[in-house]
Amino acid sequence: MTSAEPPADQPTPESIAMVAGFLALMARGGSLAGQDLRGLDLRCQDLSGKDLTGTNLSGCALAGAKLTGANLSGQDLTGKDLTGANLEGAKLTDANLEGAYLVRAKLEGAYLVRAKLTGANLEGAYLVRAKLTGANLRDAILTGANLRYAVLFMANLTGADLTGANLNGANLTNAVLRGAKLTDATGLDT
Repeated sequence: MTSAEPPADQPTPESIAMVAGFLALMARGGSLAGQDLRGLDLRCQDLSGKDLTGTNLSGCALAGAKLTGANLSGQDLTGKDLTGANLEGAKLTDANLEGAYLVRAKLEGAYLVRAKLTGANLEGAYLVRAKLTGANLRDAILTGANLRYAVLFMANLTGADLTGANLNGANLTNAVLRGAKLTDATGLDT
């Protein structure tokens, strides 16, 4: 039986060409800003220090990606699976991460200023010294997250689950914690 379509688990000529173009661009150290990377499997790829502003990442797989110091400001990462991704020092200012999976993600020193993290899963995430000023973390899951010395100034944590989270030294000035679960969270002044 012949078919014009390759089996679902086989790459199409278009996807092969797209990946080849991406790899060539990366090898030349070219800018990824504004590029169309939609649908690429970028799991475990090293995109450290890359400018990804305006880049189309829809349909991209990013779990385990190394995005250390990458600029993802304003990026729409709604519902993205970034499980285990390394986003240390990444710029995610004004990024939309609503419903994203950031389980065990490394976000030390990341800039998440005004980021939308509504309903995001940050279980066990490492957010030491992360800047979350004005971030919306409404209904986010932060169980076991390490938020030591994180800046959560004016952050919205309404309904967030911070069970077992480490908040030692965190700046929660003017943060909204209405309905937040704080069972076994450490570092809160009581």
